[in-house]
Formats: sequence, structure tokens, C-alpha cells
Amino acid sequence: RSSDLRDNKQFHTRRFLLSEREGTLKYFKTQESKEPKCVLKVDSLNGSFQPTKIGNPNGLQITHRKEGKTRNLFVYHEDGEEIVNWFNTIRMALFNYLKVAFPIATDKEIMQKMTQNFLKEGYMEKTGPRQTEGFKKRWFTLDHRQLMYFKNPMDAFPKGERFIGGSTHGYDVKKDLPAGTPRNFNWSFGITLITPERNYLFTCENESDQHSWLEIGRA
Repeated sequence: RSSDLRDNKQFHTRRFLLSEREGTLKYFKTQESKEPKCVLKVDSLNGSFQPTKIGNPNGLQITHRKEGKTRNLFVYHEDGEEIVNWFNTIRMALFNYLKVAFPIATDKEIMQKMTQNFLKEGYMEKTGPRQTEGFKKRWFTLDHRQLMYFKNPMDAFPKGERFIGGSTHGYDVKKDLPAGTPRNFNWSFGITLITPERNYLFTCENESDQHSWLEIGRA
């Protein structure tokens, strides 16, 4: 079926083909194209409805990972039922794949590996690894335990991403910034993400956002 896909910062009509036998989702530049422009493995897909971000009530964001890198696809269809059918079909294809990959897993265990909404999204400010650079406003997405940041909410690729592990592996999230951090930020509600390699410093616009990110990061 055809849907509108955001490509090069514009939406274009693309033909999509989901093959459960191959375990792939392909999209083609035109209806007549024989070779797909992109081939996505079903087992790497996540889908979430994003009407506000995409600016269309039938907007769907498809995220996939390949070789440790994340890419976003933003699609919509004029027919709301059609986009819901796509979402459900992708979920069913993923469910069937996981049933084969994990034959002894229960349906409940498999459902926990299925597509789900992002844990949290929103703007924060961040600084660089030296922690002396000026803080820059970026869009953050927490997908499972993968924290990604983008220059804009609808960028295809994150500018950076970081897996957040548990406290037993040296990860922690603390309120406020370390003492002595240069005050080169606009927002004053700080968060420090501690990892085995380095600390990441963020600021939130208000206390409510700060509290929400802290709760999600510690979960």
C-alpha cells in the first residue's frame, strides 16, 4: 500500500511492502519501482502513533535499529483506518517472528518485546563531554533503555544515543548538576546521568520536566 513518507524533510508518496515470509518491511520510491529504496528487518521495528509531532491525526513513527544505530521514519495516510491496519500488521509480523525466535516463551513474555510507545520525549539542554561547552537545546527520546537526542523532533537520525543500564552496572541519575558546573545554560533544573565512562549533564525547562525525567531514568 502507499503512504506518505517524510524523506529529505518533506513528505513523499511511497509504496510499502511488508513480507512476513522474509521478515522485512520495504518501501519503494514509486509504484513502478522494482528495487526498494530501503529494507527494514521486522525484528528491529518499533511503531508509535505521533499525530502531534507529525502534524497529522494519522501520523505513525517507525523506528528501526541496524548495527547499533537508530533511524526514524515518519509516515501518514489520509485514511486513519489504513494507518491503524499498518500498525497492527507490523505488530503481528513481529509477534510471529518472536514466536519462532523464542519458541518456549509465553505470549505474555513475547508481548513485552513488542512495539510500544516511547517512555518519554521532550526538550532538554545538554552540554558536551568536557562539560565546559555551552548547553544546547535538543529533543530527547527514551526508547526502552536507549536515550537519544536530536536537533529537531522529526530528524531521521539521532545526533547521539546512549544505552542506560542499571545501578548494579554503574549507572545512576541524580538531581541537579555537579558543583562548579559553568552556568552557561538557560534552564536551571539540572539532571546528571552517571555512566561507567562519563557523566552527562542536562537541564530542564521546569521542575515538572525534571521530576519526570528523573523518575523515568531511575525506573
